[in-house]
Amino acid sequence: MSTPVALTWCLVAVQGVLLAALFARLAPGRTRRPAVPPRAEPRSDTSVTVIVATLNEARRIGPCLEGLMKQTAPLTEILVVDSRSTDGTRELVEAAAKRDPRIRLITDDPLPAGWVGKVWALETGLRHSTGEWVLGIDADTEPQPGMLPAIVDAAEALRYDVVSFGPRFAGQTESERFVQPAMLLTLVYRCGAAGAEDPPPDRVMANGQCFLARRAVLEANGGYAPARASFCDDVTLARHIASNGGRVGFLDGSRVIQVRAYASLGEMWREWGRSFDLKDATPMWRRWFDVALVWSTQALPIPVLATLALAGGAPLLLTPAMWGAGEALAAVNLAALLVRLLMLVALRGSYAQRGWPFWLSFLADIPAAVRLTLSTARQPKAWRGRAYTEFEPAT
Repeated sequence: MSTPVALTWCLVAVQGVLLAALFARLAPGRTRRPAVPPRAEPRSDTSVTVIVATLNEARRIGPCLEGLMKQTAPLTEILVVDSRSTDGTRELVEAAAKRDPRIRLITDDPLPAGWVGKVWALETGLRHSTGEWVLGIDADTEPQPGMLPAIVDAAEALRYDVVSFGPRFAGQTESERFVQPAMLLTLVYRCGAAGAEDPPPDRVMANGQCFLARRAVLEANGGYAPARASFCDDVTLARHIASNGGRVGFLDGSRVIQVRAYASLGEMWREWGRSFDLKDATPMWRRWFDVALVWSTQALPIPVLATLALAGGAPLLLTPAMWGAGEALAAVNLAALLVRLLMLVALRGSYAQRGWPFWLSFLADIPAAVRLTLSTARQPKAWRGRAYTEFEPAT
């Protein structure tokens, strides 16, 4: 067997194994639950405290507060925990509090060593909370009417102690709609689809933009402290609780929340790209296995198929031995490409605007894989305008 033929068969074997692993991860998504519908009727049999952590969020917090003020029972209090914003955030919150007495502005204590700022703000809010449920909401999240009773309904119906909800992305530029779905799909490839039942604790996915937990369970598991040094605190905390026996879920919330998380493609590439490798919640060997899986099954199929098509007339490929290897390589990559295109159809409901950038986002799979690789190889040192030099998050 010639060297090119042997190398081709090796590539077929590696891609085949990783494609089989991907099939195993995605298979539970065939019976995933549909998006949680809004609920118009209020509930008075339980209570929810909402915690919003803020640091210079004046540009984004307005729709979040407006959406929260439209929520009915079981919402009882909205705690905005601010870390001494200087951009007008506090004034916006104070003005909203005059319109809705459920809103309360809290200033957190100076950031302790070993804590990420957002997690410290959430811990501060937890210590002031009174609700049976605690809902962490990011300032870039816009709750839709009927969200609160709907997500509590879903949590109780499925007996979740902790559940978070994937949003609907809105207001993205064309360039964001081209790149962001490819980056998002790496999460699906690594963790499985939203709404899949009972993933293992080390594959639990979470979204801190809408993270609901029973307060008693959260406190019994150390509050937010287990994720204090994590830049992916939502996933770290969810996996910690799941590993301790809590029932943790991740559902499609595209009908009840929408987000405009970043102002531009560049901001998304920098800010989300720093943490979406989930390094603080995933062992190193598994992170690099996932990088290999994303490259093999998401990023490489189109380049491999294009190379095979362009090289089809080369003399090497006319040999019977190479025919067999080339056909096997084409089959594996065609299967991976088909999965990729089907996943694009499955993700369409998570985007308020799609258009040609969304439908061609599979062409951005290589940049997405590059960003994942860079994120996996580097440890973040800054987040939301804060520099962190006093600790190394757990790996």
